[in-house]
Amino acid sequence: MRARNDMADASPVRKQTTGEQFVLAADVLRHLADPTRLHLLRLLADGEQDVTTLTAQVTASRSSVSQHLGRLRLAGLVHARRDGRRMVYRITSDHLRGLVDEAHQFAGHLLHDIPHHSDDR
Repeated sequence: MRARNDMADASPVRKQTTGEQFVLAADVLRHLADPTRLHLLRLLADGEQDVTTLTAQVTASRSSVSQHLGRLRLAGLVHARRDGRRMVYRITSDHLRGLVDEAHQFAGHLLHDIPHHSDDR
């Protein structure tokens, strides 16, 4: 009976932690919901790049790319370091790299009408 009461006491903490985790996950997804930011993260998944290199690869101005990178940095999704006069950015997590890659692949399946992978047979 004691173990049951201990589990009941721990349950609200677990629910709160799970709730906080969903809030944080939603915040990450909110940052990914912008096509330019998602594209930037996809490019950074291949390795460090500076603003000039990134700007050449997306359909946004240098100012816009810098602003998006600033938001991603403040959210903890990218890390910036100074290399001489330029800022170099990198993605902060393999989990994020995987999430961005999965989202991109899922969109490719939708775009090209490719059947989705599923364990349901």
